[in-house]
Amino acid sequence: TILAKAVSDDRIIVSADTDFGTLLALRGQRRPSVILFRRSTQRHPDMQLRLLLSNLSAIENSLEEGSIIVFEQARIRIRYLPISDEFSEMST
Repeated sequence: TILAKAVSDDRIIVSADTDFGTLLALRGQRRPSVILFRRSTQRHPDMQLRLLLSNLSAIENSLEEGSIIVFEQARIRIRYLPISDEFSEMST
């Protein structure tokens, strides 16, 4: 799977698919880190790359620790992994 490959290769997943965050939460995993571009953010790849690069120094440590970084229109949210058991209980 994409998650397993990212873990074995020590990679970060960059996606607009929120299912990656859900899977990490349900499994209680600390890796891989995921960068999510929400629907409200610019969808053009060049704009996403600029947004990511201009904020990379601010999120670098969080990515190394294991987190989900969510780029929204007006803010960046950081959720550290593993996500608490509360999420797992609510999803079952």
